[in-house]
Amino acid sequence: MTDLDEGRYLYCVVRLDEGAEPEFSATGVDGEPVSVVAADGLGAVVHPCEALYDSDAPAEIKRWLLRHQEVVDEAGEAFGTPLPFQFDTILKGGDDRVREWLREESETFRTHLDALAGHWEYRIEVARDEEAAAEAVVEGDAELRELRDRVDEASEGTRFLLEKQYERQLRRELRARREAQAGSLADRLRPHVRELHDLGERRSTGLDVGEASDAEPFARFAALATDEGADALGDVLESIAAEPGVEVRFTGPWPPYTFTPDLGEDARGTNA
Repeated sequence: MTDLDEGRYLYCVVRLDEGAEPEFSATGVDGEPVSVVAADGLGAVVHPCEALYDSDAPAEIKRWLLRHQEVVDEAGEAFGTPLPFQFDTILKGGDDRVREWLREESETFRTHLDALAGHWEYRIEVARDEEAAAEAVVEGDAELRELRDRVDEASEGTRFLLEKQYERQLRRELRARREAQAGSLADRLRPHVRELHDLGERRSTGLDVGEASDAEPFARFAALATDEGADALGDVLESIAAEPGVEVRFTGPWPPYTFTPDLGEDARGTNA
């Protein structure tokens, strides 16, 4: 851990009922006691800290990340959709500084909490068996079929160059197919969500850690949706999962990490 002056580790900011004392407690990162510091109808879910969290042990970092996420989840259940912070975001100072910060940023916090109220983040990952996809591309492309046949019939001296040409063209066609499929999927999902962010093809980490699959994803999205919207997303994805060779991962609801804006220069940490 990296030493610093007195600080407050930030999990999230929540809306509080007017005049009500926040009743919330949880066990936070590294076993620290979590509480809510309130001001101006807002609450910051925090624990006292004197250092940034840093470790060379991946297992320890994963435990910290999961505990951070669990506290934000618990706060969401208690107070409604929160404005979550990334792991290791720390505000310098004590509870009085947190209250001052809440008042300084009150307008910004209220605007975003109002906008996100009743909405949660969902993660979507769709993968297709690459071998089956390649076969489908080749069968649907006369030029690729002809090139494949030339490879099969070529002498040893020319086969290598033809194989390279075939592989380059197949990769290009597969990439175009994945992009088209991802675009089509986004068009089907978008009517049911408030926002949809394309996360690219890289396999998911963080929010939706789960069992890895051998199939490579061709589409990954973060969706901001209500409960009703999530039900509609599930129906769309169920029909997609019924297609041969397709795998779908649909996780949530999560606090809206992807859709939370930068919440100020004063709160900083190793991942802020």
